[in-house]
Amino acid sequence: MSNELTAYRIAASAGEGEIEEKKSRFICHIRPVQSEEEALAFIEEMKKTYWDARHNCYAFILGKKQEIMRYSDDGEPGGTAGKPILEVLSGAGLCYTAAVVTRYFGGTLLGTGGLVRAYTQATQAGLAQSRLVWMCPGDQLTITADYTAMGKIRYAIEQMGMSPADMEYAADVTMNLIAPQELTEAVIKKVTEVSNGQAKIVRGDVTYFEQSTNKSDLT
Repeated sequence: MSNELTAYRIAASAGEGEIEEKKSRFICHIRPVQSEEEALAFIEEMKKTYWDARHNCYAFILGKKQEIMRYSDDGEPGGTAGKPILEVLSGAGLCYTAAVVTRYFGGTLLGTGGLVRAYTQATQAGLAQSRLVWMCPGDQLTITADYTAMGKIRYAIEQMGMSPADMEYAADVTMNLIAPQELTEAVIKKVTEVSNGQAKIVRGDVTYFEQSTNKSDLT
């Protein structure tokens, strides 16, 4: 089962960005969503909030492999709004993410090229204000050892770039850890080595953990 899991990227928090083009305001809201119903509810929320705007265009992507993609131009010329928003999201490799770009018309027509550019830039501005993360597959490890050995184990784990999820102190010490799948075997080997084989290691379920994304990836 563990081999079936792959990393996927999400917007882990809401974000808002705005640009202005020839006096038209383009306001982008980004929201993490887990289902089509949740995405549509978010879109309706934005339409109610910005009820006086000329357009509320949107796109969203669902599924760890971007299986579901939807978009709407909401009255803008076909292909000039929803599709550019979607292309920014998909181009950034995002899943389980929705974007709504609200336009307040400034009185000057932008043309198809200008609209595509404006909706693209607005979406990029929204993502720049969002917390983007990779959800990476990892193995849950429960490590139990005496106090002396656990000090060595914790140091070794931190040297490998990881931190315990939590620690439990009793007669012995128990560390709960999520190890990236590509490092699981190395962690088990290192823990066994530094504890002289005395540590008890239980390998649990496969799960996902967050790994931050550099915002420069968006440009």
